[in-house]
Amino acid sequence: MYSTVIFDIDGTIINTEQAVLGSLQKLLEKNYDRKMEQHELAFVLGIPGTVSLGQLGIEDIEHANKCWNDLMSDYRHTIHVYEGFQQVFTNLREQSIVTGVVTSKTKKEFQDDFVPFGLSHFLPFVISAEDTELHKPHPEPLLKFLELSGVKADTSIYIGDTIYDYECARDAGIDFGLALWGCNQPDSIPAKYKFESPEEILTLFDIS
Repeated sequence: MYSTVIFDIDGTIINTEQAVLGSLQKLLEKNYDRKMEQHELAFVLGIPGTVSLGQLGIEDIEHANKCWNDLMSDYRHTIHVYEGFQQVFTNLREQSIVTGVVTSKTKKEFQDDFVPFGLSHFLPFVISAEDTELHKPHPEPLLKFLELSGVKADTSIYIGDTIYDYECARDAGIDFGLALWGCNQPDSIPAKYKFESPEEILTLFDIS
């Protein structure tokens, strides 16, 4: 029986794919005269922006990341919470289940992209990109969450949408649930559970 549910954010709680890929596409074209299709950039989903930019061969990473974040504001209207999470968070709280977030977002990105939706009070424990030296798929972010919250790995489950999330959970010794609603490659990602909708998470606790 799980007593803790840890969530990824992008592609799990909120849909940011268009905002992330659209703004990156615009950054590359505007600042670096590079035209790339969004499907070519999909690898960036789930890892920190600084890591993504490095993998794209960009050298002025700090400046480029700031420009990328600035361009995100042009796409913020496309970001939305996946339907059902208000109920999920409310029911988990009623069952005294510990909840929190492990995300590749920076604190500023968390503040700008997630906090305005009014759900952060349901998620008291937050590990963001600045909180660890290493990032997903390395297990350090989840291990840091265990340290911060005082919960145990064997009574926790991590829910995310990418292979990076799975590998992070696997190497931290935490069960993994795949959020199919935000996943682009569901058949290639192993998971103990594959959830069709956010509400299905509640079946782990015999609540709905």
